[in-house]
Amino acid sequence: MSRKLLAILAIVVLIAIVLFATGFWKADVKEGSMPDVDVTAKGGSLPEVDMDSKEVVVGTTKTEIDVPKIETEKQTVDVPAVGVKDDGEE
Repeated sequence: MSRKLLAILAIVVLIAIVLFATGFWKADVKEGSMPDVDVTAKGGSLPEVDMDSKEVVVGTTKTEIDVPKIETEKQTVDVPAVGVKDDGEE
């Protein structure tokens, strides 16, 4: 479906290019200019605010909690080893 739509769009664009190239369609574009605009701005200031607020207190409190204990032990296991054996050539 999208290929058909893309093909139709391409054909329409090609037809428009041919119509402009042959002079059948003509666009008369006149030179334009941007308007002159003077922009001035003054620096702003923050509003004055008189505010009474609560005080935030941060600290620590001693509390007893259950903490899991993890124990480890050493074991001897076989692990793969990779090496290079020299066949005696020098």
